Amino acid sequence: MTDDAKATQTLVIGGSGFIGSNLANSLLEDGEQVTIFDNLSRPGVSRNLEWLQKLHGNRLSVSVADIRDEDALAEAVETAGGIFHMAAQTAVTTSLIDPVDDFEVNARGTLNVLEAVRRTGRRIPVVFASTNKVYGSLEDVAIRTVDGLDLPEDEALRTHGISEDRPLDFSTPYGCSKGVADQYVLDYAKSFGIPTAVLRMSCIYGPRQFGTEDQGWVAHFLIRAMADEPITIFGDGNQVRDILHVSDAVAAYRGLMANMDRFHGQVFNLGGGPENAVSLNLVLTEIESILQGEVNIHHAEPRVGDQRYFVADTRRLQRAMDWHAHVGWREGLFDLANWLRTERTAEPHAQRFVA
Repeated sequence: MTDDAKATQTLVIGGSGFIGSNLANSLLEDGEQVTIFDNLSRPGVSRNLEWLQKLHGNRLSVSVADIRDEDALAEAVETAGGIFHMAAQTAVTTSLIDPVDDFEVNARGTLNVLEAVRRTGRRIPVVFASTNKVYGSLEDVAIRTVDGLDLPEDEALRTHGISEDRPLDFSTPYGCSKGVADQYVLDYAKSFGIPTAVLRMSCIYGPRQFGTEDQGWVAHFLIRAMADEPITIFGDGNQVRDILHVSDAVAAYRGLMANMDRFHGQVFNLGGGPENAVSLNLVLTEIESILQGEVNIHHAEPRVGDQRYFVADTRRLQRAMDWHAHVGWREGLFDLANWLRTERTAEPHAQRFVA
């Protein structure tokens, strides 16, 4: 936190979402005062908010509003000592259907956050949740399939993954809107001295994720498999992602905020890294092992903007604050499956759980 911050409240914008609710819970468990700012538009997030309120009571404040509402945002920011900006339109497919709304939420909404901070006259630190989609579809990366995994032919990429030195190449309206937001967040550190930093996330998964076909694919696969419903794979399933358990993502966000005096104006990739790089088919095989049953799989054509390979090179983050992924992908997948089982049996409205 900055020395001149006059408030101790941590503001989590999008704090009822999957990562936001896990982050808010971690802060609250450590005794911090937290305000959640969320429009509760995504399916399942109201349940995350109810969970947080039940656990933490009046130490949690809630503002149900949209980041396009500048007045509501300004009021929430006024009392903030630090801000995690997690709110977004998160699906590539949705951005292709309505690019204007995607822009208004992701790009204009982020600019609203930054302007609300600037108008306070205080140097409120802001950590922004960006995406690996700012690197585009990586079509120039030559790929070969090895043992069912799409991997780069380049040895350095295969060993370490995609680094922050990779040129930005916005693709799809979603990639453009998040990329614009990403760059604005970094520029406000340069132009206005606001302590900001960016985490470009790969595939995060874990408890409190109500995944859909368009976003949150690891949870979506498990949810569909548990409901004995078919799973659609876009492509052959050999495409590779590095998946990161949400507990490790939360540790990265909190570590970055705690060290903003050193890291403001910087960007870091955040993902599971090469040791947690898996193909979609490998995840499906592991799900069959966890559930002890066969999964019903359908195949469709690859989608616009899909990357055959993305693994985050997280060495910059590791060097900066001694961060690394603690939860292996098999352990994490088992953990998510157990949480989903508990939720399905505990909730009377469990039918809403099926994506």
